[in-house]
Amino acid sequence: MKLPIRNLAILAHDMAAAALAWALAYWLRFNFEIPSQYFFGMLSSLFWVVPLHAVVFFAYGVNRGLWRYVSLKDIQRIVLAVALAAVLVGAGVFMLQLRDVPRSVLILQPLLLVMAMGGMRFVYRAWHEHQLYGGIHLEGEPVFLLGAGDASVMLLRELKRSKEWRVVGLLDDEAGKHGRSIDGVRVLGRLDAVASLAERMQVKNAIIAMPSASAGVRRRAAEAAASAGLTVQTVPAIDDLLSGRVSISQLRKIELEDLLGREEVKLDSESLHRLLAGRTILVTGAGGSIGSELARQIARFDPKRLLLFELSEFALYGIVEEFADRYPDISVSGLVGDVKDALRVGGVFAKYRPEVVFHAAAYKHVPLMENENAWEAVRNNVLGTMRVAEAAQAHGASEFVLISTDKAVNPTNVMGTTKRVAEMVCQGLQRPGGTRLVTVRFGNVLGSNGSVIPKFREQITRGGPVTVTHPDIVRYFMSIPEAAQLVLQAGQMGKGGEIFVLDMGEPVKIVDLARDMIRLSGFSEEDIRIVFTGLRPGEKLFEELLADGEHTLPTPHPKLRIARTQAAMGKEELACLRDWLLGPGQDEVVVKQRLGQLVPEYQPRNFF
Repeated sequence: MKLPIRNLAILAHDMAAAALAWALAYWLRFNFEIPSQYFFGMLSSLFWVVPLHAVVFFAYGVNRGLWRYVSLKDIQRIVLAVALAAVLVGAGVFMLQLRDVPRSVLILQPLLLVMAMGGMRFVYRAWHEHQLYGGIHLEGEPVFLLGAGDASVMLLRELKRSKEWRVVGLLDDEAGKHGRSIDGVRVLGRLDAVASLAERMQVKNAIIAMPSASAGVRRRAAEAAASAGLTVQTVPAIDDLLSGRVSISQLRKIELEDLLGREEVKLDSESLHRLLAGRTILVTGAGGSIGSELARQIARFDPKRLLLFELSEFALYGIVEEFADRYPDISVSGLVGDVKDALRVGGVFAKYRPEVVFHAAAYKHVPLMENENAWEAVRNNVLGTMRVAEAAQAHGASEFVLISTDKAVNPTNVMGTTKRVAEMVCQGLQRPGGTRLVTVRFGNVLGSNGSVIPKFREQITRGGPVTVTHPDIVRYFMSIPEAAQLVLQAGQMGKGGEIFVLDMGEPVKIVDLARDMIRLSGFSEEDIRIVFTGLRPGEKLFEELLADGEHTLPTPHPKLRIARTQAAMGKEELACLRDWLLGPGQDEVVVKQRLGQLVPEYQPRNFF
């Protein structure tokens, strides 16, 4: 096998080191004066000792490591190779009965060889990283690392090879680390000292290197650095690092999700494998934010076939192309269709026989659905749910999961009321021993289509102003992946007829969200103004996850609870509702009156 020149050079170096260590061991054994009889024995034994070392080094791949990146693993490989070579040399001496090889040489030579081979490699790495010049590294922008754990150690090593950054200090809340040095860089103090230190040391950048820390700690670090006017970046998430998808040096800008303090969702992966693996899964509204993320999360559990049902041709094309690129081994069917179309929905179920259904298709923009589009909101959100749920029952699906919203609780708008009616439909359709119809209710998700986050981002890009409806308006938020994962978990846990409520954490003031986004974009409120525009039709100051008179029961998952609601619809009520939904179009006044009859807590208000 032909070896690269670099590998041959390394092998030649190691063979020379083996010869030198062999001679030096003799020299030390005899107090720097080797008797002539042992001197000639030493020289003659080199002719078989050195080639034997070369064979062992080659077998262990000692010559394949890059010296500039030498690590403890490389040293471990050298130690094992040298130890094996020492054993073989000792065996050779014993079998050949060589009297001119002292036993002490057999002990000294491996020790000297490890020192020579490992030492030269670390000297080369130190030279390559400019450590021979006192560790002076004056190139690049000065930057603080927030965190002094394993991630910071790895990042320090990589940044020292970079001309873009110059790490001037680390900050960490662990008092025992203060004043100490990591790879030549001092730990200067606590995280909340970043503002004073940045001003004193003229630092304008910070990197958060705490991927395994709690979300609350990362949020505090990000807020402290951003409030100090620093440009803040962060290392990838711990899951991405452990999976090998990214490296520690692939920094990204701090995002709003990092400030919301959401903890990682822990899933019952074994149960989800039983629910999804090897089965045909249908996702309606698959081109939307939640539907597409559900599809991505489902792909992790090796489904037999994934059916992506979507009305928008453009949105469906995008998600199908993404799956063809990212998940080529998964069988995917892109299906254009309207959930209100009984023939199309029934045809899909008859052909593919999906076993698990996630119903995410819905109209969800509150002001848009409030007046002129009220009838379409009712038909899409209620009739669409009824069509898909009944098809799931008729064709033997085991689970049907409805994606609902916190706006269905004490609703003040058409959109929220239609989702509450859809919940009631699912509970009314539930039959013992049949398809398990489960509802999952949660609040806003970050970055979803039509949400406030993309709107704020676009307004900031244009130079402002950022528009907020009311200074006191609050909402619950979670990330799209977190919401999708909890929906899957609820689907696995549901027995039929439940409404699962997700733990949304603490509500967030929208004006604070706007201020965070302005600050993270590198601006102040003097640069980008915030303007209050007033509440929109159907909008309320705060959302609720449980209606009045409801209570919840715990589940095995800490972020999921079950809501106890009023009695489900009976067969006659469902039949009357179906007749109304299949009737002629109606104006928003009539629609709101009928919704008020179906959901007594909804008190329609007209905005004309």
